[in-house]
Amino acid sequence: MGTTRVRRNRDADWDAWPVTDYLAENYRRLHPCDIGVIHHHAAVYRRCAPGGLARTLELGAGPNLYPLMLAGAASRRIDALEPSAANLRYLRRQLDRGPDDSWEPFYALCRSLDPGLPESSAEALRPVRVVPGTVDDLVPGTYDLASMNFVAESVTEDFGEFTLFCDAFVRAVRPGGRLLAAFMERMPSYRIGAGPVWPACPVDEPALRAVFAPRTTGLRISRVAKDLTLPEYGDTGILLLTAERPLTEEPPAGPVAAPTTTTAPGGSRVTTAVAPPRRT
Repeated sequence: MGTTRVRRNRDADWDAWPVTDYLAENYRRLHPCDIGVIHHHAAVYRRCAPGGLARTLELGAGPNLYPLMLAGAASRRIDALEPSAANLRYLRRQLDRGPDDSWEPFYALCRSLDPGLPESSAEALRPVRVVPGTVDDLVPGTYDLASMNFVAESVTEDFGEFTLFCDAFVRAVRPGGRLLAAFMERMPSYRIGAGPVWPACPVDEPALRAVFAPRTTGLRISRVAKDLTLPEYGDTGILLLTAERPLTEEPPAGPVAAPTTTTAPGGSRVTTAVAPPRRT
């Protein structure tokens, strides 16, 4: 019997990411899971002084604007790193013309939780710089805070590659820098609309701890229940992570063992890719 080939990030055509279908399925209205993620992330940014972060990263930004909006008070410069040509076009259009009206309920919630945010969503996005590139382009120690939402687990079926993406994410911040992330829980490879199957690596809390505990300090993981208002992507919920890069650090002892979960075709709330190439 033959074995199923594990698909890696480079095996998907992220330039063809279906932005319109992805937004229609996930972000044209405020879903319960979005409320949970925004509450979690806003609590992190609210603890930062206005303009207190010189430079922050949104890794694999994709077409999801609310993580960028949330950083709009605390960060003086937000780098939206994105490899997908389709996502880059969308991001640039949103910054040039102003966000689609569908983002306004998201921003209203963001601002209600962090009154330091400016009056308009367009103003909150003013510090954003769209940066074409992948995790390979990251310079370690560049950022005060790095954010990553539905990316590393949504762009490869290879747990080793997932680990490398997460390692690059951690190293992107300076020692003592903050990390903020959201992951689809146990999501298998998935479809957006009627399109192709995109690669994903099912992860759970033990898998995240195995990857992040040796690389970070102050690791905290919480969970948002599965959102039944979304299409069926095969996930079991969302995992939310905060941590810091240690002031002094030793390299991880060795490779992280892959979780026992198996990969199956399905779909998820993801963004496109990241890394050598990448999601959102």
